Amino acid sequence: MKVYKTKGGIVIEKGGQFYKGPNTDWDNFINRKGLYKVLTEEIANLEPLDGRTPPENTLAPVGNQEIWASGVTYKRSREARIEESKKAGGGTFYDRVYDADRPELFFKATARRVVGDKGKVRIRKDSTWDVPEPELTLFITSEGSIEGYTVGNDMSSRSIEGENPLYLPQAKTYEGCGAIGPCIYITEKAIDPNTTITLEILRNGSRMFKGEVPISNMKRKHTDLVEFLFRECEFPKGCFLMTGTGIVPPDSFTLQKDDEIRIDIDSIGVLTNYVE
Repeated sequence: MKVYKTKGGIVIEKGGQFYKGPNTDWDNFINRKGLYKVLTEEIANLEPLDGRTPPENTLAPVGNQEIWASGVTYKRSREARIEESKKAGGGTFYDRVYDADRPELFFKATARRVVGDKGKVRIRKDSTWDVPEPELTLFITSEGSIEGYTVGNDMSSRSIEGENPLYLPQAKTYEGCGAIGPCIYITEKAIDPNTTITLEILRNGSRMFKGEVPISNMKRKHTDLVEFLFRECEFPKGCFLMTGTGIVPPDSFTLQKDDEIRIDIDSIGVLTNYVE
């Protein structure tokens, strides 16, 4: 089942059929434990919409939720972070984080600083090395239950982060620093570990990079990340948590203005963004 936030309101998809969701507040709509069961019951009282194509004019499926992120959860990310920061003497930090019990968790953005599908993401003007980071993103209720999944684009300024690990907030958080969408995939069970994330970057119509990774390559469990996140934080409307990336373009690559970024996650859909 998928839920979309659109300019015309909430749209629910199940079994290829689309339904006009209730005229209600988005935050209250998604922040419910057992959401799959709740929506299945509600659909029984809704009239199906004509057509079987996903809605247009979708918005980022976020209201008043904070967006957090996890780092160094895949081996490829660990290798990239060590390489980019070794000249600054910070290479061993990431090695230690990868093997530690405590994960790296950091605040990524408020809803205002991210865009949705087809939206424009930004690269910092004071950065010289920039990449997208494709990430499975969890939607977690205020009670701490994982109720759904979406596609995340965690834009990252590698030149800034590599200069000093303490510059991570500047490398990660700024205007247009990420995207989520196109929907929230609501499941009855945890997402299939064989789910594959694919990243493709196009420039002037030509493919500059393509990579893919199964989420089973992730070292940490989603529930462990959520447990640490909720230890000393409360999220009255729920929150989103990007779970890290296992795909990093080669060191010779950096994003440029007007590049097209496509992130495809099985069962969820494709999040497309353009670099501004």
